[in-house]
Amino acid sequence: MSFSTVLSASIFGLKVEFVNVEADVSNGLPAFHMVGYLSSEVKEAAERVRTAIRNSNLDFPAKKTVINLSPATMKKRGAAFDLPIAVGILMSLGKLSGSRVKSTLIVGELSLDGKVRKVPGVLPIVSEARNAGLASCIVPRENAAEGALVEGIEVIGVKSLEETYEYLSGKILIGPEPYPEQRREKKEEEWDYADVCGQRAVKRAAEVAVAGGHNLLLIGPPGSGKSMTAKRIPSIFPPMTLEESMELTKIYSILGMLDSESPLIQRRPFRSVHHTSTKTALVGGGIVPVPGEISLAHEGVLFLDELPEFQKNVLEVLRQPLEDHQVRITRNQGNYLFPANFILVAAMNPCPCGCYPDMNRCTCTPGQIQHYLGKLSQPFLDRMDICVEAPRVKYEALKKGGQEESSAAIRERVCRARKLQIKRYKGTKILTNAMLETREMEKYCVLGKREEELMKQAFSRLGLTARTYHKILKVGRTIADLDGEEQILERHLKEAVGYRSLDKKYWGR
Repeated sequence: MSFSTVLSASIFGLKVEFVNVEADVSNGLPAFHMVGYLSSEVKEAAERVRTAIRNSNLDFPAKKTVINLSPATMKKRGAAFDLPIAVGILMSLGKLSGSRVKSTLIVGELSLDGKVRKVPGVLPIVSEARNAGLASCIVPRENAAEGALVEGIEVIGVKSLEETYEYLSGKILIGPEPYPEQRREKKEEEWDYADVCGQRAVKRAAEVAVAGGHNLLLIGPPGSGKSMTAKRIPSIFPPMTLEESMELTKIYSILGMLDSESPLIQRRPFRSVHHTSTKTALVGGGIVPVPGEISLAHEGVLFLDELPEFQKNVLEVLRQPLEDHQVRITRNQGNYLFPANFILVAAMNPCPCGCYPDMNRCTCTPGQIQHYLGKLSQPFLDRMDICVEAPRVKYEALKKGGQEESSAAIRERVCRARKLQIKRYKGTKILTNAMLETREMEKYCVLGKREEELMKQAFSRLGLTARTYHKILKVGRTIADLDGEEQILERHLKEAVGYRSLDKKYWGR
């Protein structure tokens, strides 16, 4: 047998594409040719594979070897084709039977001594292989626990090319990696709102934000607990479902950011982004587009501290993902779609020194304050559902000690509100109140006469835009859910309007 085919796969964005690794070994001048629209790292596989075969106590005769990765119209990247190329060559040399590789997908990078190294993206690859009806996958041993998260397919972890050869030739038996049930146990939260002294209004705003999936802006002087509050927001989220965990784990798998011992991500992500970050780091992209920070924050929190210090063009790219809950990147080779269903939490000082509007402390000129606040555009502010002020913490609040409400108690109320939303929006694509579209608000955000009159007054006095008007209704719907009320009442709208009046205090727009 001089010709053989081994099935492998490659990652494009979050999409998995199957690749047929075709090998032909024949008599002729000794040479090693690789074709099939390959990147430089794939072309380098020739030397790695040839050396790894020889260092694995296997013969590699001096013959003409041709490797084709099909389809040829798709550019292949990465080092995950090393192991399937080596297996294909061994099959072409007659050392392995094609029946052992049938209905099996193989990925893995080879070192020169024949060891199989871990590769990124194993979880989505195994998942797609299962969906395609394949029976098994051979992956690096370090990726085996990750691949075993996918039920309904055997995942075989191998340490070396020699071990792979012995397994496929029937000399040894390697059992499939067991499904890691024990790794789905919930871990304790590191942060708790019981540690935050005072700031009841800020914690209430965080509770409303999580309950309805709303974006949150915290404004206050340095040391008022803005970052401390933000870091504890994941502790009041509802527990992640298995579907949410798997979706998030796939994103981290593609970027090679999983723990090989406990691959399944069970905690809501909290991604704190530095103000020097670029647009590409935030939304994703590059020559070969990969997910950015907002996709890494999927199903969790994206935290932007010192908000006005971010470049204005960086903040503006957030506007579309905040509305659509996804990122679309277009390249010549195709479109890439990354999920981005996250809560944006931002914190900022009211002025460069942080003391405004306390003019006894503030050392900034009116021009400096205006320039500082002017770094945030009105369209960006319109997308912040809740704006709340974090005042300086009083001495009495610091001395209370142990009397603050715990995250567990807040989470219980949030979970009840989320359950109401799941029941209300059953059969639709809406997950939280923040995802309501304009056409759906007439059905789910019905107001009485008094509530209509209140919103009419707020619209004219605060100079609301259509977007901010709808944001208030959505937040009011969430506050009503926290109260267990089917109807949005006047008190719910008053609280929601209060969350929109703060930006008028500072920006006056």
